[in-house]
Amino acid sequence: MTVLVTGIAGFIGMHTAARLLRRGEAVVGIDNFNDYYPARLKEARIAELEKLGGNLTVHRVEIGDEQALASNLEGAAFDRIVHLAAQAGVRYSLDNPAAYVRANLAGHLNILELARHRGVRHLVYASSSSVYGANKMMPFRVEDRVDHPISLYAATKRADELMSETYAHLFRIPQTGLRFFTVYGPWGRPDMALWKFTDAILANRPIDVYNHGEMRRDFTYIDDIVDGVIRSLDNPPADDGLEKAGGFRTPHRLYNIGNNRPEPLMELIAAIERACGRKARLNMLPMQDGDVPATYADIAAISDELGYRPSTRIDVGVPRFVDWFRDFGPLGGTSA
Repeated sequence: MTVLVTGIAGFIGMHTAARLLRRGEAVVGIDNFNDYYPARLKEARIAELEKLGGNLTVHRVEIGDEQALASNLEGAAFDRIVHLAAQAGVRYSLDNPAAYVRANLAGHLNILELARHRGVRHLVYASSSSVYGANKMMPFRVEDRVDHPISLYAATKRADELMSETYAHLFRIPQTGLRFFTVYGPWGRPDMALWKFTDAILANRPIDVYNHGEMRRDFTYIDDIVDGVIRSLDNPPADDGLEKAGGFRTPHRLYNIGNNRPEPLMELIAAIERACGRKARLNMLPMQDGDVPATYADIAAISDELGYRPSTRIDVGVPRFVDWFRDFGPLGGTSA
């Protein structure tokens, strides 16, 4: 039948919808096209999807608005949901916490209710590596305790996981929560480090480097992320009473999706410098509130169960992004 993709005009949403369309799936997408970053980038992503042809319908709606969501999707048939819509950004949650309550808490609940009443076969939803907080045990495992979030964004994502477990228990809705680790690539987000650094280096502006560069991230290329999303979607968890990844015995599991290879921040900057053909001007700063010094995904569960194998290193993925950015960066409000 059809897959409902929320946040379809977002970075991961666009690429996931493109993969679904290319393999012949019908896609119903929803997005609110908000101004967290320039909406023209989101419009351009949808235009790219439309070029693919296929069965695509896009609704402009806020997932936190229960009535608007129901009205827009009345008559739309779908049997699976990929729920990627959310208010993103760790640092922005310090400035506008209400946006996270509307989109990430009320919005997730509305999608759970939609899944419940539509009887969907599988709900795949986006969580985040942020739920691990300041965990110092590396790599991060889905079995680790995650009850010490250090940002409101992380707290909302953990709350989403718990709400999903409640609905899996009460209504037996098959669900997979995906904890994404630092996603990057073409059509990415302007608030992410790779975009900001590339923009500044090409414009000969200094870049802000937090924690004096002593940071490591499990940078994960978008094609590898989408591969994990699709593998998860195609293999819903069984309602068999057995323990799933994440410790649940309901038809609900949690997976990390990362590159399983944390890279020093300064290595990322060096890769951007090589791709841009110029050196960066560095403004070294202390750690920001809500940030963590390192992320590192243990992907054993999704690898063993679904055959997920990330394959894109930053020396391959970063040049692909920079090549894309030279043509499309201004859509994100850049000066390059």
